[in-house]
Amino acid sequence: MTESQGTYEQPHSYSAPVNPEWPPPPPYQPAVAAPEPRRKRTRGPIGLLAAVAIVAAAVGGGTAYAFQELTGKDTVATAGSTTPVVPSSKKGDVAAIAAAVSPSVVEINATLQNGSATGSGVIITSNGEIITNNHVVSGATSVKVRTSDGKSYTAEVVGTDSSKDLALIKLKGASGLKPAALGNSSGVQVGDTVVAIGSPEGLTGTVTSGIVSALNRDVTVPTDENQGQNPDGEGQWPFQFGGREFNGDTGSSTTTYKAIQTDAPINPGNSGGALIDASGRVIGINSAMYSSASSSSSDAGSIGLGFAIPIDTVKSDLAKLRAGSDS
Repeated sequence: MTESQGTYEQPHSYSAPVNPEWPPPPPYQPAVAAPEPRRKRTRGPIGLLAAVAIVAAAVGGGTAYAFQELTGKDTVATAGSTTPVVPSSKKGDVAAIAAAVSPSVVEINATLQNGSATGSGVIITSNGEIITNNHVVSGATSVKVRTSDGKSYTAEVVGTDSSKDLALIKLKGASGLKPAALGNSSGVQVGDTVVAIGSPEGLTGTVTSGIVSALNRDVTVPTDENQGQNPDGEGQWPFQFGGREFNGDTGSSTTTYKAIQTDAPINPGNSGGALIDASGRVIGINSAMYSSASSSSSDAGSIGLGFAIPIDTVKSDLAKLRAGSDS
């Protein structure tokens, strides 16, 4: 039989036509299933957040804050004992800690009926929730806040808890702020390096350092907003410790809490500021300090006896404060 070019007369062979779209399988070979098309990698919000979470966990610092900004939720930035805010190579470096945490600490100026009070506060959400001491804002008719970059805001008192000397305030019209990472005070040990940041005597962003001197100190402070308020804004706050009174009369209405004692120099105006561990996590809110004399004396100031409310106490009280408790 003569074979002409371009014809296909052989019954037992198969040649595919040129550029087929879907060629049939050879007649004498078993059909092979075509491989499934590759699935596209998920690029939606869930996949993106999962990828960011992995990267952030590897990097370490600012994990909770990064996740918060991406999801748009104003959640408190917490950090576990293995999540440093400063690089591990800079652990304990006061300059590195100050650079990382100072943007999260603010100066608070409260106007009282009989004067004013100056204190500090710690930003805990990017939209302007701030933890401070109750005695800083107690009885205030208005509250002004200045951030580390010099911006000023008006704030409202959301909730107070005089039994723990804590208060939550909220800035009006704030966004994109840097919240501090809240650590775990249960792991703090005597001798640990700490850094204090606040606004003593209105000197915004003052940084000092020291160690944890003792734990679980019973500190007694007033609960009545009129007790111990200093109308001239010096920020002294009376408290009792070891059966003795310091910085004035605490009065008859008082409460006692367990405090972290530190020798990091803190002075009037530091109240409500941050006590920070070597990795840059907030472990306490500075609340009381002993001054050997009145602030007008030449020897006034810190003598290495300062007290801070453990951050675990703050975290356990946060829901109550957010609910608008006024106690």
